[in-house]
Amino acid sequence: MSDPVTEPVPASALPEWLRPVAAAAADPESMQLPPSRTTFPPPDDGSARASAVLLLFGEGDAGPDLLLIERAHDMRSHAGQMAFPGGAVDPDDASPVAAALREAWEETGVDPEGVDVFGVLPDLWLPHGNFTVTPVLGWWRRTSQVSVRDPAEVASVHRVPLAVLRDPANRFSVRHPGGYVGPAFGFSGLVVWGFTAGIIVRLFAAVGWERPWDQARFEPLPDHMVDSDRRSR
Repeated sequence: MSDPVTEPVPASALPEWLRPVAAAAADPESMQLPPSRTTFPPPDDGSARASAVLLLFGEGDAGPDLLLIERAHDMRSHAGQMAFPGGAVDPDDASPVAAALREAWEETGVDPEGVDVFGVLPDLWLPHGNFTVTPVLGWWRRTSQVSVRDPAEVASVHRVPLAVLRDPANRFSVRHPGGYVGPAFGFSGLVVWGFTAGIIVRLFAAVGWERPWDQARFEPLPDHMVDSDRRSR
């Protein structure tokens, strides 16, 4: 497989609905994309551990979608939270892009050969854990069956239609007992918040996918998410 770092696919190779995302990635200043739980760039001293996540866009029976995982509920950190596939960059990984593809395969069974990487977003810093995260953008050109491959890390795998994420009925804000307030999505008994919701919200705003929603609406976080977040501190 060619190195997706040096040979990203051009926007012309993507479906028309996905091309605005490629355009936003090509103009990172337009994204203004700090995640909702940090407003800081990665530290200059190189102490942060490199990691990467895969924003994998596909087309399923319900139209364009985005791949998300639900983290295992008994993990010490961020238990039960919805997230993009991803993890730390290993010494054997050629790049953050390679790490994102590897992690997606290990967690969900996504075949990297069917994924066309078409860009990356600016690195983001997560102070909790001191991670620098590279969001990698992928087009699921040839879809593969996905499922939970490692129950110790992943509770469930979901292809979430973009129409569900864009639906104002599924948008609200959450207020963490620790003081954090930020955007969230709720559907099928699942809640997307924090880092993952922050990226989705900023991306949707940048490409014009965001629809008006009730910004006065607040919903509580599930207890297991709050308890896990406290334990990990």
